Amino acid sequence: MSASIHCFSSTPRRSLRQALALLSVIAACFLSSCSTSKATREMRVSVADQKLALYENGEPVRVYKVSTSKFGLGDSPSSNCTPVGKMKVAKKIGYGLPPGMVFKSRQPTGEVLRPNAPGRDPIVTRIMWLQGTESKTRNAYRRFIYIHGTPEESTIGQPASFGCIRMRSMDVIDLFNHVPEGIPVQIVKGRLPGDARNQQEYVYTPPPAPPAALKHYGPARQANNTKATAMASTRRSKS
Repeated sequence: MSASIHCFSSTPRRSLRQALALLSVIAACFLSSCSTSKATREMRVSVADQKLALYENGEPVRVYKVSTSKFGLGDSPSSNCTPVGKMKVAKKIGYGLPPGMVFKSRQPTGEVLRPNAPGRDPIVTRIMWLQGTESKTRNAYRRFIYIHGTPEESTIGQPASFGCIRMRSMDVIDLFNHVPEGIPVQIVKGRLPGDARNQQEYVYTPPPAPPAALKHYGPARQANNTKATAMASTRRSKS
């Protein structure tokens, strides 16, 4: 009799353990689905295409024209070359500053340049400082390799930089606003995949201008007209 009571009492415990195990599996699956639903972004730069593609969950969502180094590719110190390989955005600098703001040693100077200002080629608008994440890009950070704005917008789409990735001011603002620090960046010699190559390039669209102010014809003007009419009537009655 005692054996049958023992068997009977152990059955609910076994069922409880199984239920708890099932709940833990369900919770793990739920947490996994939540973590995988978070958007993952990365940047890919093609030297051959002179384009930068922003990817989200493996799909290109933005494509911009850029300019890589006119001195070729590499990561040697003082080479002025664009490094090829894997990196990340270590720092973002310039949030909220106006387009064309000039930087010196990553500090805004207060000077603002228009696109294609003659004789000027400083870093402007925004800075995304790159740091290498593999041996062949290990010098990128101390070489001050950036993704940044340039006033020489007419050179975008062809190699013209001194090692950095140059962008138009409005393009780099848009990119800056859509990426976090730490986002992976990969620069490749070859072309972007077809889905990115075939995507329309980002084009900045300025906001519509506010409507022109209309001439005011309010109660004040009407009151003046009423007063003038009353005075005229008074003069006529006296005459």
